[in-house]
Amino acid sequence: MLYLDRPAWPWRGRLWSHLISDVSYAELHAFAEALGAPRRGFDRDHYDIPAERFPVAVWLGARVVPSREVARLLRAAGLRRPKHLHRPAA
Repeated sequence: MLYLDRPAWPWRGRLWSHLISDVSYAELHAFAEALGAPRRGFDRDHYDIPAERFPVAVWLGARVVPSREVARLLRAAGLRRPKHLHRPAA
């Protein structure tokens, strides 16, 4: 299943949502591609989705959850990649 929080995260003059999967990164990448989200929007364990794509993500089937639920769902699925443990590719 795909989930996202409401656009509430400001960056570069826009509001953003976090899009996650509780199944796999493959499911997440496939959904993001169908949504038209660029791969550069992927950040460790989620995609950053601009507010203008939020309605389309919901229409495509992503469930809206509170922001605190995003991290809980990722942890429960074993897909959470905390920033302090992430090492960028060399």
